[in-house]
Amino acid sequence: MRQDSNEAAFSAFHAVVKFDKLVEQTVDRITRFSGFVPARHFIPVIEVLDLEANPRSSKVGQVTAAIRDSIENTPDDFPFKTKGILLGASDYRKLDRDRIGVNFADRKIEGILDGGHNTLAIGLHVLSVAGVPEQAIRKVKVWSDFRDLWHQEAERVDELRAKVRRAEGDSTELDFLIPVELIVPSDVSDTAVVEAFESSILDICAARNNNVQLRVEAKANKRGYFDDIKQTLPKYISDRVEWQQGDPKPVKVADVVALAWVPLALLEPMPEDDDAKAVTAPLPQNLYRNKGDCIVRFERLMSSPSVTCVHGALAELRNLPVFSALTIAGQMPELYELIYRKFPIAYNQNDGRYGAIVAVRKMNPQTARKHHTKFSDQEADYASPEGFIIPLVYGLTALLERRTDGTIAWKTDPIAFLNRHLGEIAKKYKMIMQTMDFDPQKIGKSGAAYELVRDAYTNLLLAAGAA
Repeated sequence: MRQDSNEAAFSAFHAVVKFDKLVEQTVDRITRFSGFVPARHFIPVIEVLDLEANPRSSKVGQVTAAIRDSIENTPDDFPFKTKGILLGASDYRKLDRDRIGVNFADRKIEGILDGGHNTLAIGLHVLSVAGVPEQAIRKVKVWSDFRDLWHQEAERVDELRAKVRRAEGDSTELDFLIPVELIVPSDVSDTAVVEAFESSILDICAARNNNVQLRVEAKANKRGYFDDIKQTLPKYISDRVEWQQGDPKPVKVADVVALAWVPLALLEPMPEDDDAKAVTAPLPQNLYRNKGDCIVRFERLMSSPSVTCVHGALAELRNLPVFSALTIAGQMPELYELIYRKFPIAYNQNDGRYGAIVAVRKMNPQTARKHHTKFSDQEADYASPEGFIIPLVYGLTALLERRTDGTIAWKTDPIAFLNRHLGEIAKKYKMIMQTMDFDPQKIGKSGAAYELVRDAYTNLLLAAGAA
């Protein structure tokens, strides 16, 4: 903790938080400062922080509306109606007059750990008081919209802050109190204490957010378990994925992780999790029917000490076989979409009428506009039930091999294989579809369908090798 009296020696604070009725408590490696912060003194925090450290991205809705209503109509009761805001930082300094100078060094794990909706509602209230038209405020739907508007209206906010300062002891609309907790290392000069504190931040953050049943993928994202998939995916797909819960992106992270198990399932031996139990791959049909199971198993895999090592609160991949599988996982969405776009054509070339299948017809009304693929938003002739597509994607496991060093690799170019053999695959798959009444739910949930498709791929690959 830095406490020297010369403020110039540590002037580059990201924010200075002025508490009212400050309380300081220390247990082991963590110190907590808590108290009420007048809204006027919370503005610097809003200025410098986004929600990188919060597992969820806040949205405007009933919660934020209720918070704003409380601020506007019962400001004296507001600090007792809300659990407030939790901040975390690994570098700070106590100043005079109950002020804490804070530096948020690693924004992925430090900043607003809990209270994103409170912060959003308070920020919208500040903009309203600053004179920003309500019409502009109503256009804010998610945190990123708010951040853009805040920057656009920076001049109005600065004028409001100057006006509040000039008011001195007079009452203002920014006098309401906000319950704020700030957790910091008990000794910032001790590297071991700081590292232990950083390791605890994520668990504290997750526990504070458990009132909304924080999803496993949100915690996995904060740990950095998705970082390697982010890097191996084409950027135009990665940018469309909802890596952070609440981020308004069209692709769910569970869809990406489910496909990642196509190569990950070939790992042998499977790494052991923290409880020394070998991680097992999800059942093939769970790639369709239970993507939550795919996420849970992925989190167990990536948290294995033999897969990642932890630096502070973030995990770094150190397992070559897993990395090789994740590299292939980055190709899976494009292969999914190749099948998605071309399977209906291949089906029709085998005396089939794909558009006449009841499940397909329901998804493709005559009045529908052009259809687009899930991951890259490419045009497609048909919208297809996922229960038809996922078994065909799973069949690609037949084209993968585990090398002597444990790494996973393609036996053959999957794109060339699909372009050459998808017609024959469609012919065999059509028989599977017939036995299951062309019901995508039955097919997608049938383990037998996945094995039959994989056998079809295997036989075609063997025949091509013999030829």
